[in-house]
Amino acid sequence: MADPHTAAAAAPQSLTVHGTSRVLEIAFEDGAHFRIPFELLRVYSPSAEVQGHGPGQEVLQTGKRDVEITAIEPVGHYAIKPVFSDGHQSGLFTWQYLYRLGREQETLWRQYLERLAAAGLDRDAAMAAGRSGSGSPGGACGTE
Repeated sequence: MADPHTAAAAAPQSLTVHGTSRVLEIAFEDGAHFRIPFELLRVYSPSAEVQGHGPGQEVLQTGKRDVEITAIEPVGHYAIKPVFSDGHQSGLFTWQYLYRLGREQETLWRQYLERLAAAGLDRDAAMAAGRSGSGSPGGACGTE
């Protein structure tokens, strides 16, 4: 089996947005096939707005259970940029990152729920002021 960490192994054969079930279905050349919930994509967006600019700067995302993908823009031959219904559109999801999200989604989901519990929050809590993540001004990567 090909190494999923190489660009060639992570090239997708198909990518389908399922709006009703809110999952991104992606099949890779190495035979891997994943159905990644939009909520998981949104809370693990690789954007600096969500991930911060270094360890410990992550912004815990809440209220994303019903988020939708309203558009997807291709980025070269290596990534996509989803546009989410909450206005977030700054994350570039490389094929390798999507492969990782698909492969590790159970672990990532558990970690997300643990982080919510540790913060005394739940998935449906509204994003508090100062905890941006909706693409609005004043977030972790505000513009000047």
